[in-house]
Amino acid sequence: MRLGVLADTHDRVPAVREFLRRFQDAGVELVVHAGDFCSPFAIDPFVSAHIPMVGVFGRNDGDTEGLRAAASAGMGIEMFESPHSFTMSDHAILVVHDITDVQQRSVTSHAFVFHGSAHQQEMKTRKDSLILNPGEACGWVHGSPTAAVVDMDSKHVEFIKLDGPEWKF
Repeated sequence: MRLGVLADTHDRVPAVREFLRRFQDAGVELVVHAGDFCSPFAIDPFVSAHIPMVGVFGRNDGDTEGLRAAASAGMGIEMFESPHSFTMSDHAILVVHDITDVQQRSVTSHAFVFHGSAHQQEMKTRKDSLILNPGEACGWVHGSPTAAVVDMDSKHVEFIKLDGPEWKF
């Protein structure tokens, strides 16, 4: 199974739409969002794309009820407080906005840990856990939107960067 991983979209709807298109082209079956959607309208691309998504709230998600209401308009779109743990294809997955908000034992008890907040792409392992920050899908801080596709069986990660002139800041 392939997952699309996003974080820190910060209302940049055109970038989210492009990532969702690329995720669908790559055979992604579920998108995991590690927080900071910001406004409820930032959920619209997920609803329009008809792609399931599990997301957690980040520090800049002030209208959590509005985000939940927007998510309820789509099929298979779920929003949770951070951190959130679930199982998919026999793999334990932890989604957290800020990795410093969880204990090390929580990290190593999951096969996959997806986080955001730092706006920096990062991939590392702790024991058998793959820990991934896909970077910032908005591109506001570092100039180009980034995301990742993860193959759950092989633990292979493909980073995606929107680097055309229309995405630069």
